[in-house]
Parts: sequence; C-alpha cells; structure tokens
Amino acid sequence: MLALTDHDSLDGLAAAREAAGALDGFRLIDGIELTCLWERRVVHLLGLGVDPEAPGWAEYLANLRRLREERAERIAHKLVKAGLPDLLEVARRNAGDGQIGRPHFAQALVDMGRVSTAQQAFDCWLGRGKVGDVKALWPTLEEAVAQVKRARGFAVIAHPTKYNLTFSRLRTLVKDMLAAGGDGIEVSYPGVTPNHLRDLQLLAEREALWASAGSDFHSPEQRWTALGRFPAFKSTRHLLDVLIPNYTV
Repeated sequence: MLALTDHDSLDGLAAAREAAGALDGFRLIDGIELTCLWERRVVHLLGLGVDPEAPGWAEYLANLRRLREERAERIAHKLVKAGLPDLLEVARRNAGDGQIGRPHFAQALVDMGRVSTAQQAFDCWLGRGKVGDVKALWPTLEEAVAQVKRARGFAVIAHPTKYNLTFSRLRTLVKDMLAAGGDGIEVSYPGVTPNHLRDLQLLAEREALWASAGSDFHSPEQRWTALGRFPAFKSTRHLLDVLIPNYTV
C-alpha cells in the first residue's frame, strides 16, 4: 500500500488510482501534504484518507497555487540580485503542471552547472536563512486542519523533528494541532534518529495521537530517500488501524 501526498496538490491522485488498480492487491490511500503556518513558522500537515472531491479543495488549493507562484517570483528576483541568472522560467518548466517550489529552483541550478547537487543548491542558495529562503503568508495550521477534516481525512504533522523545534515546543505544536481537531504525528521518516523515533512514539501514546510513517520521497533524482523506505517501528496507535480497519501492521 502507498499514500500519495503531493505538496499542496491533489492532481496526481487520478493517475495514481488508475495505476494502483492495475496492480493485484495494491492499496492506494488518497492524501496531500499542506504547507501552513504555526506561530510564523512553516510546518507541513499531512491529510491522509482524504476525499479529493470534498467541498473546499478547489478554492483552498487555488489560493496555495497563487501563493507559491508569488513566492517563486520573489525567489527568482532575490537570486538575480545575488548574482545568479533569472531562473524563474526554468523552475516553472521543472515544475510542469505541479506546484512550483524551491526544489524546482534547485534543479535549475543543477541543470545550469551552478551546483553539483540539489542539496548543494539548498546549502548555498535556497535553504533556511539563505537568500532564496522566501516566506509566504501560508494558511494557518488551524485552516489546514479544518480543510483536511472537511475532506473526512486524518490530519497528521509531517516529519516533526525537521522544524528545528525543541521537544517542549514540539509538544506545544501538537497540543495546538489537537485543539484544532487534528489527529496525529509522523513518527518514522528518513533522517529521524532512533532516539527521536522513540520520543515521538512516547509523545503519540501520551497525547493519544495516531502515529504514521512516510518515506518523504519526491523523485528518483533525489537519491537521499527511496520510495517506501523509513525506519521500522511498532505502535499500538498506528494510523493504519483506523485508515484500514482489520489491517495488521
């Protein structure tokens, strides 16, 4: 089984369902990964088991697309001021019909020979605190949770240790997510340490959260993670227990 959770887009789900239907015994879970703000910090909220036909998606995602396009224009402008060529059209071509983001600028830098890898592009130009790290006025965490719940999905905080939060702050994020009607946290994903995985599982049990896992896979060109790969774990509160009743993890 696999959940497709594209960033701020449901566009890939129809093709994914068609492909999944051709595979005997394969189960596809409809999902999305929403960009949102919590206390002026960007966090990612997974919507798992969502109904892509539910009311509100068209308007919500159109707003995100507009915000991403405006941010892309500002990223391109800042990179030009820093001495790089205008990468906007190349980044748009890299994005295709998908939502444009910093990875598409990173690939543009690789294609032009300015850096050797996408990670180097983030380290030098696009990562946190770099010139291409442009903020946008994303929807709030509460708004993102509300849209997932309108679509009858489960709202889950993605890769929670990647936001450079202390565990005290992370617990506050979790409490605010629960207060908004959310459901769980991702406890296993590439880069999570064994100690953090254990701490996240304990947090899930303590706060009665549903626990999920993900490979954070984006494309075959990004070799730092593989489709469906994440550290093994067991949980008494695995999200699959409610997403797929009677499934044994």
